[in-house]
Formats: sequence, structure tokens, C-alpha cells
Amino acid sequence: MTVLGPIKARDMGITLTHEHLLANFQSWEEWSRQPRTFDRTEVVERVLPHLVRIRELGCRTFVDATAVGVGRDATLLRLLSQESGLHILMATGNYAAMQYKQLPPYVFTDSDAALAGRWTREWDSGIEGGPVRPGFIKLGFNGGALSPVEQKLIRAGAIAHRTTGLTIGAHTGPAVAAFEELGILGEERIDPSAWIWIHAQTEPDLARHAEAARRGAWISFDGVRTETLDAHVAMVVNLRDQGLLAHALVSQDAGWYSVGEPGGGTFRPFDLMFTGFIPALVAKGFSQDEIDSLLVRNPASAFAIRVRSSG
Repeated sequence: MTVLGPIKARDMGITLTHEHLLANFQSWEEWSRQPRTFDRTEVVERVLPHLVRIRELGCRTFVDATAVGVGRDATLLRLLSQESGLHILMATGNYAAMQYKQLPPYVFTDSDAALAGRWTREWDSGIEGGPVRPGFIKLGFNGGALSPVEQKLIRAGAIAHRTTGLTIGAHTGPAVAAFEELGILGEERIDPSAWIWIHAQTEPDLARHAEAARRGAWISFDGVRTETLDAHVAMVVNLRDQGLLAHALVSQDAGWYSVGEPGGGTFRPFDLMFTGFIPALVAKGFSQDEIDSLLVRNPASAFAIRVRSSG
């Protein structure tokens, strides 16, 4: 599901699976009292050239991983999709990372079912009642053992997935949180293939990546930068060499226009995947078919809308 409507998963093409176009890191309390404002025209002028650049390099789909409370803007993403010609996916869901400061009060007081109902209504009726429907569920966790509210978030994600078929993208980090999330999804009878381990590159034990992949989870090595190319390539090679490449996703966690900073602050472009990372894979002996698995077939399978139950 893109911001302009549904497409066939097979039509996604080369996909950047975790990026950002705009972000607002005000706490929920600050935002509710005095939200920072921005000019969409200015944002489009700043961001659009970066999207045009990656489309020229072969990108066809862009996943914006901005959750509720961190600057999500459906109108802006529709404009950028129309102007760039890229398919863009946006998220529903809540973000407890950064020590819960982006969480609205209702996340603490709602039941897991009520919280899931909020996300499901966006799928049924559009985000804020508008024409845009979410393409996946984005949840944010702090990386350690899950707190009670984080446990509620992942259970709510399971409930919403059963209702909508939307994939759960979980900002997670270290394996301790990842495997606790997988455990809760198992209790809820959700197959691991419905869940993306976002920021898996922050877990140094490569065996844990392989363990989660063998269960069927998606392992997202995002955060690709020039200085991390070798480390990211090594993580992908590790999964390939164990026959698990079909469970890997790679992206940059790049961008973004920062609301409240002059001119949107420093913007990190999206083209390194094409100018640096793919050539680095080729240098390691990756075939075109393996690159297509990583950047075309895996994202198409990961973000396809279908309920994935277990047991």
C-alpha cells in the first residue's frame, strides 16, 4: 500500500526499505503545547532533488519509516510521491524509543486491543480520515528488555497485523529486545515473517542475525554510511553464506528534513546504496540475482499485505 494507493508487490522494483523524509523530534508534551511548524513547499524543494536522484539511479520504491509522533505527514508524502514518480510507503504505529518521549498519553492507558484499533482504523479509513492508508506498522523500542508498555506495543502490533495483514517494522537494535519481541509474537501466533528486525546491525553477534532469519524473520541492516560499508557488507555476506540471504533487507536510515532547524538542518542523501553499497557487494562476488534478491524480491515479500499466522 503506497501513499497513492495499492500496487502489486511485484511492481515495487528496487526498494529502499528504511529511510526518512521529514522528522520532528519534539516530545509529545512539547508538541501538544506548541508544535513546531514547517512550510511544505520548502520541504519539497529541499527533499525532492534527492528523490529524483535515486529514481534516476534505478530506485522505484521508498519506505518512509516515520512513526506517529515523530513528524509523520501524509500530505507531504503524497506530494513527494507525485513529484518524484517514486512509490512511497508510510507507517502507522507508535514509537517508544528515545525513552518514550514521543508516546502520546493514550499509549499508556489503552489496552493492547484498543491501541491496535487505532492503527487498524487508519488502515480502514485513512490516516486522519484522508486518502492515505498506511503501508506497514512501525513500532519503536529502546533496545533492552521490554518494559510493560513496550510489551503492549508488540502485542498490539500482533493484533493489528491479524486484522490488516500489514507487516510490523520494529525499531529494535540489540538481540535481547528482538528475541523478546519474537517470543511475544509467537504467543500471539504471528509468524516471524510478519516482523522486521530494524537496526539489526547494532547487534554485534552475527549468530543472532542468523538465528532470527532461520525462524523466518526479516533482518534489516539499515544505517548504511560510507564509514560502515565494510561492516554492513560483512553482515549481508554472513547471511548469504548460511543460505539466509532471502531474509535480509538493507537500507540507509538517511534523510531528513529536521523540523525546527534552519533550512531543515543537514540532509543525508539516499544515493549511497547505488554509488557505494551495490559496488561493494559486486566486489565481494555478489551476482545480479543475489543483489535483486536483496533489493527487489525481499522487500516485495516483506511489505506484501497478507496475514502471516503460525500454529
